[in-house]
Amino acid sequence: MKDVTDLHREFDGKRLPPGQRETSRFPVLSKGETPSVPTDWTFDVWGAVDDELALSFAEFKDLPSETQTQDFHCVTGWSRFDCEFRGVTFPTLAEHAGVTDDAVHVMFHAHDSYTTNLPLEDCMREEVLFTWELDGEPLPAEHGGPMRVVTPHKYAYKGAKWVSGVEFLTEPERGYWEKRGYSNTANPWEEQRYA
Repeated sequence: MKDVTDLHREFDGKRLPPGQRETSRFPVLSKGETPSVPTDWTFDVWGAVDDELALSFAEFKDLPSETQTQDFHCVTGWSRFDCEFRGVTFPTLAEHAGVTDDAVHVMFHAHDSYTTNLPLEDCMREEVLFTWELDGEPLPAEHGGPMRVVTPHKYAYKGAKWVSGVEFLTEPERGYWEKRGYSNTANPWEEQRYA
């Protein structure tokens, strides 16, 4: 198991970012109701890639995966330490799809029509995971199961719950909360909560 809970050092910050409180619980916060994800859904990858993908959940889970211990920081002010997530790293997926040289940005899409964006360079980190397992159990639906993205170097709204696909963009675009005044960069150690 890979432990990435010390990544705060890269951002010259303490493990608990400013304005956050540690909790052992895992509060549920979403933009709306938990969607009903069809059993035959596919994970789609499109845009600036060599090979557009449409993977079943089983096919996605056949990609090389790993378990990581991460911290999770919610923009509403709580952090949960030592979450164990199992999944596929973003760089693994990017390599599988063959991201083209003109790709600069990423848009994550979700089954509830949620979107969130990040520069490609912020995604090409081993700790950005497409995860289907939390603390040794299947990821609960209210926390984004069957699969979500986790971004421990950003506030958690940058990690789409119920993720259904990734679009590789040649120009930056803003996602759901970013269009509504939330920070586009979302660095917890600089308290980048709102634009």
